[in-house]
Amino acid sequence: MPEWSTVSIIDPSPHDANAACVAVDRHRLDDFKPYIFRTTDLGKSWHPIATGIPDGAYVHSVREDPKRKGLLYAGTELGVYVSLDDGGHWQPLQLNLPQSPIHDLVVKDDDLVAATHGRSFWVLDNVTPLRQINVQSAATDMTLFEPQTAFRLHYPEEVDKRQPAGENPPPGAIIDYYFKTTPKDEVTIDIYDAQGKLVRHLSSKETKEFEQPPEWPDRVKEEKTIPANEGMNRYAWNLRYNDPIQTPGAFYGGSGPHGPLALPGDYQVKLTANGKTQTATLHLAIDPRTKGQEDAVQKQFVLSQQVTDRISQLHQAINEIRDLKSQIKALHAKFDKEERVKPALAAADEMERRMSEVEQQLIQVNLKGSEGSLAFPVVLNEQFDTFSHSIDGGDREPTKPQMDVFGLLSGRLDTQLQKWAQIQKEDLPKVTALIKQADLPPLLVKPKPEENKT
Repeated sequence: MPEWSTVSIIDPSPHDANAACVAVDRHRLDDFKPYIFRTTDLGKSWHPIATGIPDGAYVHSVREDPKRKGLLYAGTELGVYVSLDDGGHWQPLQLNLPQSPIHDLVVKDDDLVAATHGRSFWVLDNVTPLRQINVQSAATDMTLFEPQTAFRLHYPEEVDKRQPAGENPPPGAIIDYYFKTTPKDEVTIDIYDAQGKLVRHLSSKETKEFEQPPEWPDRVKEEKTIPANEGMNRYAWNLRYNDPIQTPGAFYGGSGPHGPLALPGDYQVKLTANGKTQTATLHLAIDPRTKGQEDAVQKQFVLSQQVTDRISQLHQAINEIRDLKSQIKALHAKFDKEERVKPALAAADEMERRMSEVEQQLIQVNLKGSEGSLAFPVVLNEQFDTFSHSIDGGDREPTKPQMDVFGLLSGRLDTQLQKWAQIQKEDLPKVTALIKQADLPPLLVKPKPEENKT
């Protein structure tokens, strides 16, 4: 170390009582080279470890990761650098951080906090993958990193981003994975519980879904398409099970029906790409503020699952009815003027009338926007959605009134499902027979979509 150098920071190793790093600053002496030295013998000898940091990026701060030995971070005049091999080699860790002087760094739990000069504080959320990367990582085609422990929290569905505030960490369990090259085919992530049952299926293939007009500017939209790019990828699972069957065109005052919030415990994350799979364990911990409420959370989860199943049954019936009605409409468009077809079409119209009566009890057919409930009374679909959100607002055992409401809604749903089943059993065969006599395309009930298997 040249004379008259300024020792900016001394960082004792959290892993070795005999080791420490020092950051040396000489820019006031017109020396803009980076200087970092390391000792492993209580300061008897020091070795330079700044290879890879360019001239001009003189060093203000150096820190060793408290959980992985040999993982070093350096704050320089030109940004942040990282070393995976105890300072043997350095590379930039800039990402979206503006190029600015970094005067100090600190690792808080799993986050790296940078104090800049003139650019405020910045936080790199979740450095868990950095702790698992080694020199062999770059040679692998695909890597699924062990996720950090996630907490079972109820994240807000609306966040005001118009205020001058920093960006929050991604909500949920953060899943990081790496591809050496961009995968050619579909990439999937499947999450299983401790019993091997599928919790959530996610894909890199974007699916076209009906979306409500954006009436609420602060609404947080769930991203259901996972990234699959060359290099590092990050996806935040919102901790929910697969959504119930959806009804295209349905409007809701909130975010609409979604799956139950997963229980605390261990889950398996399975990444599949290019015919290869990797698995990693994800631990989901209970909210520390609600420890001791495990039984209540379990009962809440059971009810939430039951509600999700009921919503799926409701939506499946609506979808079947609407699909059958569209088939009848298509028959009218093609054969309305043919006399031989009129008896079959008349029977189909009568069946459609009965189907519409059931449909109108299942969903508010006049609802054309999320605020349409101010003009039209809500029915089972909207009531089930509101109820599902009411039981999902916190970690607590369902109350007796909530169980009573669920029983009431379920009873009303069963009545309508029985009517729909009766139409399929009695009316549909009669109409199908008439249609067959007229040599028309048969009417078919749309089958229930297959669920993803374990």
